[in-house]
Amino acid sequence: MRREFTVTAVGLSCVALLLAGCGKGGNGAGGAPAAPRKAVIAACGSDTMVNLAQMWAEEYHKVCPDVSVEVSGGGSGVGIRDLATGIIDLADSSRDISASEREQAKQNTGKEPKEWRVAYDGIAVYVHKDNPLESLTTEQLAAIYGEGGTIERWSQLGVKLPNDDIIRISRQNNSGTYVYFREHVLGKKDFKLGSRDMSGSKDVVELVARTPGGIGYSGMGYKIADVKFVKIAAKAGELAVDPTIANVHDKLYSLARPLFMYTLGEPPAHVKSYLDWILSPAGQRIVEQAGYVPVVALP
Repeated sequence: MRREFTVTAVGLSCVALLLAGCGKGGNGAGGAPAAPRKAVIAACGSDTMVNLAQMWAEEYHKVCPDVSVEVSGGGSGVGIRDLATGIIDLADSSRDISASEREQAKQNTGKEPKEWRVAYDGIAVYVHKDNPLESLTTEQLAAIYGEGGTIERWSQLGVKLPNDDIIRISRQNNSGTYVYFREHVLGKKDFKLGSRDMSGSKDVVELVARTPGGIGYSGMGYKIADVKFVKIAAKAGELAVDPTIANVHDKLYSLARPLFMYTLGEPPAHVKSYLDWILSPAGQRIVEQAGYVPVVALP
């Protein structure tokens, strides 16, 4: 179970206040780099990553007190957009940056975005805890969510609920999770009209918890007591599995993806030190604590 944080939103953009460097490189084991001057690092973007990013920020401030990492959400597209204008240091993203976004950043700043893979996530499909549904195939998910899809009622899936209508809960289109789901589940087709589109990952899960006939998709680390995972099979006839750390790590869960941070070119020393720490055992243990999958093997 993950910890919850209150993160201050910064409107439509996240403005960095860069004061100075904080040292050059960590010790690779989670220790603090030498940091004689104060610095602020602004990280903005993916709502999937916002709790993880806040956990990193809080822990890093303990080992490097002269650095403050300011975290806000808004969606992967918002973070990448703000990075492309040069007003933040790190864009948190649950999807790849597009070619047009790379070009925009280069035109605006003269720098090419650099990618840092920091964790792995499974996109979980959630239903209310009292829903008897146990598993779905990705084809059935596409028929529930995709334009032209024919599944509209729970009875079509062999499920009996007082309200037979399936209430689809989705994300807004600036979300990396929305983009991934559209590409990998819907085959790049459009979503059906009529879904309830939420601005945050946590919001999706909380609405499912209040909606007995609801179904939603969100990061696997957002599970709470009043919802349950639906097991997913990549194809009909294949084994349906839960989105767990072990299943994502072993590539058994089909709706899994990397999580990224982007910088403008090679980052300044204090930002690089932070990224080095995130990729160290200390930073990657926090990935595991947050309910995601580390990108490096932990001792």
